Amino acid sequence: MLKDILAISGQPGLYKLVSNTKNGIIVENLETKKRMPAYATSKVSALNDIAIYTVNGEDKPLIEVFNNIRNKENGGQAIDSKSSNDELKTYFETIMPEYDQERVYVSDMKKVVQWYNLIQKLDMLHLLDEKEETETNSSEESSEKE
Repeated sequence: MLKDILAISGQPGLYKLVSNTKNGIIVENLETKKRMPAYATSKVSALNDIAIYTVNGEDKPLIEVFNNIRNKENGGQAIDSKSSNDELKTYFETIMPEYDQERVYVSDMKKVVQWYNLIQKLDMLHLLDEKEETETNSSEESSEKE
C-alpha cells in the first residue's frame, strides 16, 4: 500500500519503511535497496498522505493522480520529469484539469511524475489498487460498527 512508501525531504527517490527506532525510523531506498535512518527531525511523508491542490477547494489524493496517469498511459511510463516546464504543465492539465495552477508548482509536478515513473518502473502499480480495496474494506467495517 502507498502508506508504506515514503518521501523524505532532501532525499532523492522513494523509500519503504523497514522499522522504528528510538530516534526515528529505518528506511530502504526502493531502487538501490540501501537502508538508512530517517531521524525525527526529517520531514517524512507517506505517499497516501500527499494531495494536490485543486481549484474547487478539495485536495486530490496522490493515489487518484497516479491512477489518472496510469489510465492515460495504459500502465506505461509518464512524461519525463526532466521535460520543460511548459510540457509538464500541459501534461498535468491533461491528467488533472482541476489542479490549482497558482499553488501547484512545476517542482511539485516533477516530483509527482518522477514518483509515478519510479513506481511504474519497479512494477508496483498494483499498490494503487490495494489502497482502494483497503479503503472500501475500512468503510464497510465502519458501517458495521455503527
